[in-house]
Amino acid sequence: MIDFHCHLDLYAKPAEVIAEVARRGTYVLAVTTTPKAFEGNLRYVSEVARIRVAVGLHPELVKERHHEVGLVCATLARTRYVGEVGLDGSPDHRPSMELQREVLRRILGACASQGGRIVSLHSRMAASQVLDEIEIAGAAAMGTPVLHWFSGSLKELGRAAGLGCWFSVGPAMLASRNGRTLASLMPRDRVLPETDGPFGQADGNPLSPWDAENVVPALAELWGEPKQAVATVMTSNLRRLVS
Repeated sequence: MIDFHCHLDLYAKPAEVIAEVARRGTYVLAVTTTPKAFEGNLRYVSEVARIRVAVGLHPELVKERHHEVGLVCATLARTRYVGEVGLDGSPDHRPSMELQREVLRRILGACASQGGRIVSLHSRMAASQVLDEIEIAGAAAMGTPVLHWFSGSLKELGRAAGLGCWFSVGPAMLASRNGRTLASLMPRDRVLPETDGPFGQADGNPLSPWDAENVVPALAELWGEPKQAVATVMTSNLRRLVS
């Protein structure tokens, strides 16, 4: 199974989660909220072949840590993956939107200048603005934008698909009617499972990376396809993205 957006280092007992990931053979993209966390994640997962670590600077932290953007850009030479980065337009973070935009623009520009990266993007209440930044950077030049837990409008979904964006969807997203509607309309050859654990939850409990397997039956129902066919599509999508 695949979990293409998970905060491994933020679980209460990350070493236990990582050991179980290794036992199950789950492919995990471990996103980080600050570039300094990148080093810590590398130490955690150094012995687990199917975990990849992304360098990030979460938009919720930009107001206090925007000066670390240079470290994000410098770290790009050491990883193909960037995340979690993006914009957050929710009421608590809207006042820092211009600063968030400057940081994201610099990161996406650096991705483009280094030949492109796979970028896991946060776009809560800021989907149009994130898509603007992808267009400015050049969707093809910056690499592959993967919109994590996308919650924009149908019009924004169409625009994202037209730009070549990918999407990662999780059980928490698919628990809502809007999330299911969006997932039903996403290009099926550009969708991957995620959990956003430990922030993503089910029944009040943090999702673990292996809970991403619950995406398959949910998508099978939405797409009108057998579960095995959907699982095969997810594996094919991952292989194509990272090849």
